[in-house]
Amino acid sequence: MAAALVGNRCLEFFRTWRPMLFERRFSSELFVSRLSFYTTDKELKELFEPFGTVTDARLVRDPTTLKPKGFGFVTFESVTEAHKAFQAMNGRIVGGRLIFVEVAKTTRPE
Repeated sequence: MAAALVGNRCLEFFRTWRPMLFERRFSSELFVSRLSFYTTDKELKELFEPFGTVTDARLVRDPTTLKPKGFGFVTFESVTEAHKAFQAMNGRIVGGRLIFVEVAKTTRPE
């Protein structure tokens, strides 16, 4: 009985502090990979808009041909919206391709 009580307290602590811990690790910018090479910036933005306000959606392009490389970044107004999009879109099939969504790694200026 005592172990169950301790377990419940741990679960309650996790539920209480989870949003705060999550915001520290999570970014409002997502990295989207394995996109179709025919995807446009506008289509990328429209794909993620149902989950919140998209402030920026951009595909990475080859500098010489200017064709999309098949991956890009989507930035949301809030971390919560980004998390919803991450959970809903990671591993989905879009345009006949299985896409992956990850939290974008941010680099700190030196």
